[in-house]
Amino acid sequence: SAADAVGAQPAAPASVSAQRTASAPTTAIDTRSDRSLDLSPSPTAPSPPATNVTRIRVSPVARNLAEQHRIDLRTIRGTGPDSRIIRRDIEAAIAGAQASPAPAAQPQQPPTTGDRRPMTQSKMRQAIARRMSQSKREAPHYYLLLDIDMTDAIELRRQLNATLPDDAHVSINDLIVRASALALQRHPEFNATITNDQITRHDAQHVCIAIALDDGLIAPAILDAGAKTLVQIAADARDLASRAKTGALRPREITDGTFTITNLGAYGVETLIGIIQPPQTAILGVGTVAPQPTVRDNAITIRQLMKVALSADHRVTDGAQGAQFLTEIKRLLEHPLLLVL
Repeated sequence: SAADAVGAQPAAPASVSAQRTASAPTTAIDTRSDRSLDLSPSPTAPSPPATNVTRIRVSPVARNLAEQHRIDLRTIRGTGPDSRIIRRDIEAAIAGAQASPAPAAQPQQPPTTGDRRPMTQSKMRQAIARRMSQSKREAPHYYLLLDIDMTDAIELRRQLNATLPDDAHVSINDLIVRASALALQRHPEFNATITNDQITRHDAQHVCIAIALDDGLIAPAILDAGAKTLVQIAADARDLASRAKTGALRPREITDGTFTITNLGAYGVETLIGIIQPPQTAILGVGTVAPQPTVRDNAITIRQLMKVALSADHRVTDGAQGAQFLTEIKRLLEHPLLLVL
């Protein structure tokens, strides 16, 4: 502290202390208010070597008051005898600090040391950390990976977008949302939430889509996605992304999701295995669509393949159920006309 920097004095050697005890007359130190403590050496003590450090003369009361209010004595000009800092000097400094507008409170960060730079998490990152830690701690995850041939789905998307206005185009993720919503209707055990070991199945498919913001990830829901057309899902997804960036999401869009899709395909990521978003019980991780050699009709051909990964809660479903659900998503995407009927 500032008080430590200016007030602490090195202890005298034992031999010097003994000499003073024997030869120097006893002196009473007056510690009443506004009396300064002269820390200069006694006349009988050997003179210390000269240094460039300026000695700060301050009364005990002023020193205690400065410590209480974190006042740096080096910034105070004393008005007492011999420019000593006395009580009224500290009180004036406190009054001046209170009169100045206080800066916005900032979280205290540990000091930077060497090549380390401690960071303070944003509220969003703290919330993500709590929820993901809760999920990994409470939900026994199991994982299933599958390759999906997206060649026909991409062609369907191209044909649809050729007939739609530019601001109404359908994305690959919209196709996945639609396929997932339809698969949830056939496998409602994955359209469930769990709270305190109470499992709840939901009639409507509220499919969440992960949206990356500057300070974290948010996954609002396309409400009742199972009852919406592909074009309606595309419009809702664009609207959610726009409002998520301005903080204008509706409460139900944040709290009512029943299933989540997280897609990093746009970044070229091949495989993404997600962490379930509580209280939901499953999440679908989606990787990029890329041309790969595959066997079709006993011949090797190049097809547009996409790897998906289902993470599911073993308290609610088992691997065989997960395989059936994931296979249904694959069937719908590989026969994309089913998505527009």
